[in-house]
Amino acid sequence: MVSLETTKLFAALPAAEVRKLSDVARERRFRPGDVIFREGDPGDGLYVVKAGKVQISAAIGSGERHVFWTVLPGDVFGEMAVLDNLPRSAQASAEGETTVIFVPRDQFIELLKTSPAMSLTMVQEFSRRLREFNQQYISKLLQVERMALVGRFASTIVHDLKNPLTIIRIGAAQAANEKSSLEDRKITQKRIESQIERITGLVNDILEFTRGTPQQIAFARLEFDAFVQRIVSEFQQEIAAKGITLQFENQPPATKLAINPQRLGRVFYNIIFNAVDVMPNGGVIRLRFNETNKEVVTEIEDSGPGISPEIADRLFEPFATFGKPRGTGLGLSISQRIVEEHRGRISGRNQPGGGAIFSVALPKDA
Repeated sequence: MVSLETTKLFAALPAAEVRKLSDVARERRFRPGDVIFREGDPGDGLYVVKAGKVQISAAIGSGERHVFWTVLPGDVFGEMAVLDNLPRSAQASAEGETTVIFVPRDQFIELLKTSPAMSLTMVQEFSRRLREFNQQYISKLLQVERMALVGRFASTIVHDLKNPLTIIRIGAAQAANEKSSLEDRKITQKRIESQIERITGLVNDILEFTRGTPQQIAFARLEFDAFVQRIVSEFQQEIAAKGITLQFENQPPATKLAINPQRLGRVFYNIIFNAVDVMPNGGVIRLRFNETNKEVVTEIEDSGPGISPEIADRLFEPFATFGKPRGTGLGLSISQRIVEEHRGRISGRNQPGGGAIFSVALPKDA
């Protein structure tokens, strides 16, 4: 049976000092699942496991409780709050029928002041404990974050796939309708092909990000106005169904730019549908264009709430997202990568009257 004399922490102490602690120590028994102390409780003493096991746990990530350390017979727990005189930072609970020895804080601190051997033993024990705890905590935290990230990826992919799949389903029904004209079927076929390209682009973007190395990009010199009109026509019906009005303040220039239409289209998709997501009750998205000697600048403005201050300074960082029920926060990060492939630049800001403005500048000499 474990006693204070046989624990690693107190084994090196003179018998007289151990007897002093034994005189003030108290045994406490707990049933399986009983909480010994909770986060925020005062650090009124330390504990030695005499029999049974004790789980040390804390809430991380989404608030789910995770066990970081199991205390076995002969081990000490709860000592950190005793030393720094701060509230408990974790919860301790009995794993099964458990007996512990409770040593009050005042008597333990007094022993530390008078016993160099005890102080040295405590420093060594804390060093070992911190190493083990850090390793277990990091491992658990990484596991939780990894699973949360998989969930966010899955949620985003399902959300992004739902709209093009809906268009494909409607298009397939129209194409199968015997009353559809040949011209209608051709239009439907192009629409379905466009949505398939959109899905392929989404999947490729995710795969590219996880690989961390960009694929070889093919560019072609295309008239920018034709590119923009084609992209917007793909979104128009889908956006209108959500109560969003898409307006051109001026027409895009017909200047030929070196672009990859599939990848650059993804940038427009990300920005526009980010705006759609933050305007669930409808709104307006405005596009305007400015051409200089060196570049063509597209500004996409929405009437939503604007960019949240919580992410304003890390807008294009991976996984930066705030206030959205879906999303990994990869959309703008991927968009920035695509724009930089085109030797361009992208930025975002809030307008004084509310709403966000994203600017995409593409060079004319690329």
